[in-house]
Amino acid sequence: MKPETEISQAMEDTTKQEEESQKTPPPPPTTTTTHKHHFNSSSTTTCCSCGEPTTISPPPPSWSGVSPPNYRPIRAPAINLPPNNSQQAIILAPVPQSQKVPIISLPHQFQIPSKKIHSPEDIRHFHDSDSFKNFLGFVVALSESVRGYKISNQCYESETLVLINSILETLINWIDEIPPVQQSSRYGNYSYRVWHERLVEKSESLMIGFLPEELRSGVIEIVPYFTDSFGNSSRIDYGTGHETNFVAWLYCLARMGVIKEEDYHGVVCRVFVKYLALMRKLQTVYCLEPAGSHGVWGLDDYHFLPFIFGSSQLIDHKYMKPKSIHNDDILENFSEEYMYLSCIAFVNKVKKGLFAEHSPLLDDISGVPNWKKVNGGLLKMYRAEVLEKVPIMQHFLFGSLIKWE
Repeated sequence: MKPETEISQAMEDTTKQEEESQKTPPPPPTTTTTHKHHFNSSSTTTCCSCGEPTTISPPPPSWSGVSPPNYRPIRAPAINLPPNNSQQAIILAPVPQSQKVPIISLPHQFQIPSKKIHSPEDIRHFHDSDSFKNFLGFVVALSESVRGYKISNQCYESETLVLINSILETLINWIDEIPPVQQSSRYGNYSYRVWHERLVEKSESLMIGFLPEELRSGVIEIVPYFTDSFGNSSRIDYGTGHETNFVAWLYCLARMGVIKEEDYHGVVCRVFVKYLALMRKLQTVYCLEPAGSHGVWGLDDYHFLPFIFGSSQLIDHKYMKPKSIHNDDILENFSEEYMYLSCIAFVNKVKKGLFAEHSPLLDDISGVPNWKKVNGGLLKMYRAEVLEKVPIMQHFLFGSLIKWE
């Protein structure tokens, strides 16, 4: 991708060439020669070499139809989605805004959540609901809470966040206790099912460990979100839908008042960072397959949200720009501090070959001039490519905390 200065220069050179080509050519020599006429353009009937009129019909236009083709900019849009997606709709959509989470009042009737989305009509129904706006607003609020902060920066850590982190640490330790088995298939180690079975068995007691007494009846509603946050035990896969379930679990805790606004910074830089470490270990040890991967057109085989949170961290950074992801020294020295760089470093670790070939979308985004535009574009893309896609959202759960209205 050309820098903007080169693009501007290229456009100026093109303009000059067009002007020079349209100037009246010098008069032809007086000697009589056999001359083949050439056209200035398809719309003229004069020769571009001698300037004389000719009765020969001009060549047909290279495009079909009456009008010329739509103008294509030299630089492609930053988020270069595959042809079957509505690029224009995403580009023109407004950037999602943060919203306050509506907290429930006690006593509250909790319920076992269930699946409700089965068709594009159901997606549109969910998109128009307050539940959708509040949930997406929560994701934006989490993103804004870490703007300009490194992971190691001091942040408020409530007792709840400390307990949640200890739960995730326990899940990481289980991986060491349940080693992968020897098998012929490349993906989907069967030991993951043993790990996931223990997760389902212990989840209720893990939730009760940090919920206050008056909210413990809510275990029946939040446990399904939690157990669905770490992949599918039948398919032995993981994707952005499972990641979304984890944030839905955090959103439910926020609706219950267990997680407060002052916790948001810690939720991202402590809890979500620990969750990301857990998932990377699960992916590498048990060889989880990508769930419904977009292939090279996806941001990543497994994750989306750390790119949103990570780009927010880097907004207004003095030195690091989106193109800095191609600098190996920057990745080596700062990937522990910024989630976006951490994701790029992990992609480089698990994928071989040219970055532009195995991750063209990430490579394309690196040409965006600043991190604020990257963050806004990723939020719009998350809404369109995750929260509005039936194959992903058909597994999403609705109860009393995330209502199907």
